[in-house]
Parts: sequence; structure tokens; C-alpha cells
Amino acid sequence: MIGAVAYGSLSDRFGRRNMLLVSYVSGMLFAVASAFSTSYIMFMVLRFFTGITVTGIVIILAVLGLEWVDIQHRNLVGIIDSLSWTFGNVCFSGIAYFVRDWRWLTVSITLPVILAVLAWRWMPESARWLIAKGKLEQARLYLQKCAKMNQTEGKMNLFKTETLSTIIVTEKRDRAYYYVDMIRTPKMRKLALCTGVMWFCVATAFYGISFNLTGFGLNIYLTQFTYALIELPAKVSAYYLWDRIGRRRTEVGSLLMVGVCLGINIVIPKDMSVIRTVVAVIGKGFSSAAFATLGLYSNELFPTVLRQYGMGYNSFLARLGIAMAPLIFLLDEVWQELPQIVLCSVAVLGAVVARTLPETRNRCLPETIEDIEQQK
Repeated sequence: MIGAVAYGSLSDRFGRRNMLLVSYVSGMLFAVASAFSTSYIMFMVLRFFTGITVTGIVIILAVLGLEWVDIQHRNLVGIIDSLSWTFGNVCFSGIAYFVRDWRWLTVSITLPVILAVLAWRWMPESARWLIAKGKLEQARLYLQKCAKMNQTEGKMNLFKTETLSTIIVTEKRDRAYYYVDMIRTPKMRKLALCTGVMWFCVATAFYGISFNLTGFGLNIYLTQFTYALIELPAKVSAYYLWDRIGRRRTEVGSLLMVGVCLGINIVIPKDMSVIRTVVAVIGKGFSSAAFATLGLYSNELFPTVLRQYGMGYNSFLARLGIAMAPLIFLLDEVWQELPQIVLCSVAVLGAVVARTLPETRNRCLPETIEDIEQQK
């Protein structure tokens, strides 16, 4: 939660690329150091900072990838980002199977970050962020590299510094933005409220189902592998729906189906464990689709000047939902079916809120708060 807020602010102030390198290096060092720490207090401190930096990596990459592609390829980048998470989870189960000592397991799953550090050299800063911050010459240099890669150097005469300065039309282009700017104006306030509720609901339902998936009779490594593999068909299906029915309908439909699956398991007798497990797995698949859609959808909704802040804020609320998910199961002491009813209600609430947001399919990314306020 702290990492989401901190890196959302820092990456918007110092740049996505710079803070990405910081999070790579610090996350790797903190994790390895914690594995060999002999003091419990030091171990907890190092783990705390590891969590902060890893969260930073996730939200920075999600924003940076989207800000460098055109409308036609936003879906592709969104699904690649989401499937990379699934692929990592699948690999994690295999690594954990062969590396049983937790200290060396921590090292084993952390060292691949070295590859990310090496690849950082070719990672461009967001041209949208540079323009929003008034750093027009740097933006132009990155756009030149982009044009060379796309073999469209002939169009670079359109991207003079004077032309770039007119892309973001606002009297306060060079001013600093903060989290408070998300609630200063009416439509931004509504956007922040709705996306925050959605992230909380999706995260709570997703992890609530994950913590409650039982009945497989598998060992922990095969179970982890199965949980990760379930996400693959769900996310691929969402990818094909984003352009056909839109982000909003995909999000609403996915969350409603999560609610349906949770509702079905309320009425299925406890002794029918196989059927309950199958329904729960299907529900987890729909929740994975909702998560993948929400990551792309939220990035497209927030303006460039607040996009990193928005993702930090939303990620903060998602972590709050994750923290509360296991506590919901304590409600079975009040009524055995109450945890399922709460999770079902949360999923339906997320669908209702998603229905109030605008569609972003085939639309340009908003650049400023003014762009949001002027939307019809």
C-alpha cells in the first residue's frame, strides 16, 4: 500500500524511467539482504522495503507501456503486461518446487531482476510525461528514436519543439501535480472515486476466491501452478472482448459473472466439494479477466499529468482489499455463508460502479485535467 502511493508520486515527479531503475535495484538488494538477515527485526524492515519497491515496479511498468503505444496497440500491450504476471506465477511454482529452502528461494526469484536492469538501458522515458512536464527537447529525441524504429523518419518535421508545446493546451502545463489534484474538480473527483471503488472490489473478490479455493487434493506446488494457469484463458478471452464490446462492458460482465459464481456456491451443499471447486475456479477466471481489464481501463481513463498518481492511488486501494480479503472469512463465525455473501456483494458493487464510467475504446488518451472536465 505504501509503495503504491510513494512510487505513484515519485515517478510522476522524477520520471517513470528513473524510478523504474531505482525500484529494480533497490527491490533486488532488499530482497537478497532479507534472505540472509540474522536479525528478525532487520528481516522485517528489509521485507517491508522489498514490498514497497516491488509495488513500484508493477505500477510504473503498467503506465510506461501504455504511454508509448498508439490506439491500435494498447490492447496488445495491456494483455502482454497482464500475461507476464501469469507467466511469472507459473514459473514461480516450478522454481519453488526445486528450491525448497526459503532463503535460496528468495534469491532465486529475485536474481532475474538483473535481466530487467540490463533491459532498462533500452527503456525510453514516456514522451507524454516529458511533454506534460515541459521537457520538449527530450521528448523530441525519444520521438525521433521511435520514428526511426517505425521507419517513419519523414514525418519528424511535424514534431518540432513548437509543435509539441501545443499538444497540451493549458495555462499551468509546467506546474507540479499532486494526489489532491484528483479531487479538485468534479469529473476528476468522480473518476477517482469510481476507479478506487472498482480496484478495491476487484482485488477483494479476486483474492477472496483465491484464498478459498479448496478441494483439489493437490500439493502446494501443483496448486500454485493450477491457480496461475487458470488466468491464461480468462485473460486471453478478455483481450478479444476489449475491442469487440469495449472495456466497460467487459469489466461489468466479468464482475457480474464473479458475483454469479460466488452466489451459486452459496446454495450448493457443502458435501458437493467437486462442483463447488469447479464453480470457484470459473469465478477466479472471471476475476482474473476483471483484473486485467481494469489495469488497461484505468490507465486509459486518467490524464497523463495524473496517470501515475491515479495508478498509485488505485493500487493502494487494491492492497487494502487484499489485506481485508482473508479477514472476511472470519465472518463465518457469525453465519457460515456470510463470507461468500460479502464477496458476492463486493463483486456486484464493482460491476455497478464500472457501469457509470465512460468507454475508452478507440479513444485518445487524455493529457490534462481539462481534457477530463471537457468530456461529454
